[in-house]
Amino acid sequence: MWIKVCGIRDCTTAVSVAELGIDAIGLNFYSRSPRSVTREEAIEISNVLPKRIARVGVFVNHACSEIESLVSTCRLDIVQLHGDERPSFVLELRQRLPDIPLIRAWRMTEEGLGDLTTFLGECHSHQIRIAGCLVDAHVNGLYGGSGKTVPWQRLSEQYSQHSSPPLILAGGLTPANIAEAISVVRPWGVDVASGVESAPGVKDLQLTKQFVENARSAALDEKEFHHGSHG
Repeated sequence: MWIKVCGIRDCTTAVSVAELGIDAIGLNFYSRSPRSVTREEAIEISNVLPKRIARVGVFVNHACSEIESLVSTCRLDIVQLHGDERPSFVLELRQRLPDIPLIRAWRMTEEGLGDLTTFLGECHSHQIRIAGCLVDAHVNGLYGGSGKTVPWQRLSEQYSQHSSPPLILAGGLTPANIAEAISVVRPWGVDVASGVESAPGVKDLQLTKQFVENARSAALDEKEFHHGSHG
């Protein structure tokens, strides 16, 4: 189970969270988010993190040139596109950053995933590999961080985990609901932001620790269940 804690804003929190057994942290460059960081803050955080932690840059409708510049100066390992970027934009970004994995965030409504299949098909036709698809809840006017959960059962039914990129579940995940979410959706990875905060943008280390432990435990239970059912 790949675990990402998103919206880290300072070095102290970054170091403490990294010690909890996570795989990645999200550095949010969307200026309207309460979790946003400046280039300078991101460089400082990136410099104090151990190499094993993936630094994920979160972008919302940024220009390709700006993303390219931030990847270079902040030593980002992965780019997460969380806005309204179309396949043509992803193609240009891939040409500029051929070796950086791309995660596409997708906001799911109560009705379902909308035209995600079309989007992924267009990317595939351009031979663009999407490293992961992060599914978040759709809330009008917001690009994530709403604290609202996605309809897990519907996501489980609609997302083809065999033919689509690895699924990263986001949206309103907390220490209290993460086990159920993993049990229903069986994602490749999970992403948490507001669900482990004491205030917007302020991570609570005890909540984060509990989240990681509950997620790891649930993932292990799922693995053993499926192994046993096929055994």
